[in-house]
Amino acid sequence: MSVTTAPVPSSVAPDLGAATHLSCRECGVTAPLGPFYACVECFGPVEVAYDYRRVTRDRIESGPANIWRYRDLLPVPVDVAETPNTEPGWTRLLRADRLAAELGVRRLWVKDDSGNPTHSFKDRVVAVALAAARQLGFAVLACPSTGNLANAVSAAAARAGIRSFVFVPRDLEPPKIVTTAVYGTTLVAVDGTYDDINRLASELAGQHEDWAFVNVNVRPYYGEGSKTLGYEVAEQLGWRMPRQVVIPVASGAQLVKVDKAFRELVALGLVDGEPPRVFGAQATGCSPVAAAFKAGHDVVRPVRPDTIAKSLAIGNPADGPYVLDVTRRTGGAVEDVTDEEIVDGIRLLARTEGIFAETAGGVTVAVLAKLCSEGLLDPDAETVVFNTGDGLKTLDAVSSVVGPVGTIAPTTDAFHALGVRA
Repeated sequence: MSVTTAPVPSSVAPDLGAATHLSCRECGVTAPLGPFYACVECFGPVEVAYDYRRVTRDRIESGPANIWRYRDLLPVPVDVAETPNTEPGWTRLLRADRLAAELGVRRLWVKDDSGNPTHSFKDRVVAVALAAARQLGFAVLACPSTGNLANAVSAAAARAGIRSFVFVPRDLEPPKIVTTAVYGTTLVAVDGTYDDINRLASELAGQHEDWAFVNVNVRPYYGEGSKTLGYEVAEQLGWRMPRQVVIPVASGAQLVKVDKAFRELVALGLVDGEPPRVFGAQATGCSPVAAAFKAGHDVVRPVRPDTIAKSLAIGNPADGPYVLDVTRRTGGAVEDVTDEEIVDGIRLLARTEGIFAETAGGVTVAVLAKLCSEGLLDPDAETVVFNTGDGLKTLDAVSSVVGPVGTIAPTTDAFHALGVRA
């Protein structure tokens, strides 16, 4: 078979651990490991297939405190931890009793990925993409991005000592511009939406044979990095499954891969029981998957994004149909919330658990609250909600609604005059 691909920069067979080949997610036709991302038989996306061996709890637990403890389950060399990388992962799983009490949930956890090197889950997927890109012979790391991926690619390339090119919307939040450019990347602002930039990246990937666009021509490997979120949740819960998870949806790949991770853990005998119900969270201003779910459709109709949740503002999500498959198969749902509800979600999580989430985290917490109020989520079932980024990246979302209660002279009388309860 042949598949859509940029020119292969190396003829040497890549060392990608247990990964054996690529397989089309639609028609099942296989391809060798390489920078292939679409099947020319049906134009469906391809994903990594494996021959897993020697995967035990003891072997995982003896690994480093980052995503490389799961190297046997990823398309990376066994010695991947020895190469320069940002070492993401093994972020905290925080028991959220105060948030649970407010929402009427019996047991709730927050998987807080704001603790990664560039403060979002994107460090995970970029680390895996970079490891695969090295094996495939690429010399440059690149991406189209709504912000968090730009940060992660720039930092990872700097750590690896290679050049990087990053393309972002010109109206991206200023903190994400600064926290990308500081790493010395070639940062290009584009007058268009993320979907416009993604098309540009696809064209550039075909013209520059030594550029690895992490979410384009090495996307099958990149996507596998999200599995580590699912692995960590199960391990941190003592090698057991939660019953429900709520995950933000942009392209949809994260939700789909976390579900894949849970299913792999069951198939490999590393955990008992059934994979959890999976719920997706979108902003109303960019909710094509939620709209398709509610309408009972199998096809996701593209939209033009208009939301403060810019990291989720992908109007034509590549994995949208697969999100529908996962949520329906597991008995979950896809819900959306307004910008006002997103801000409320950010403040609720901060006030109850001391976690300052970016807008994507606000979406997820607000959707969790909505699912609870509508009776779509079982309040007695153990639930994990995913916070994928740091609120310091999206300060504008809350800067107009939080601040000092007043400005006073440095006297006790002035303080008491505020009328604030001591």
